[in-house]
Amino acid sequence: MSAEQRLQDLGITLPEPIQPAANYVRYHQTGNLLFISGTGPDASCPKGKVDTEVSVDDAYQAARSVGLQILATARAALGSLDRITKTVKVLGMVNSAPEFGGQPQVINGCSDLLVEVLGEAGRHTRSAVGFVALPNQIAVEIEATFEVE
Repeated sequence: MSAEQRLQDLGITLPEPIQPAANYVRYHQTGNLLFISGTGPDASCPKGKVDTEVSVDDAYQAARSVGLQILATARAALGSLDRITKTVKVLGMVNSAPEFGGQPQVINGCSDLLVEVLGEAGRHTRSAVGFVALPNQIAVEIEATFEVE
């Protein structure tokens, strides 16, 4: 089943792709690789350090919203998510309290979504790391690399 069909079947509507907040581009394709810049959650998501100001569950949902934005950006770049043949790498950054070690559980919000929508092509290598701060105190920021046809 195609990724575009899965979106419909799951009842998922992708948001409008966000525009760059500074001097960079949202995506860049070179050869058969599509790089998506670091992406934060939408404004409705809570801000602050995960585990002290933002719950792990809320951060998981924030990471899922970032995944939706990444897919929206990929669709804008490619015309269709069906051109994605593989999710190569996801880098998930979590605004973490010093003693927090649950970054992988947070970034699962994005990873789970990619597999739901892209199927086997959504499985990827990944890093989920803690940061002392992220821009504007967002809870998560994620970047992704896709192989495309």
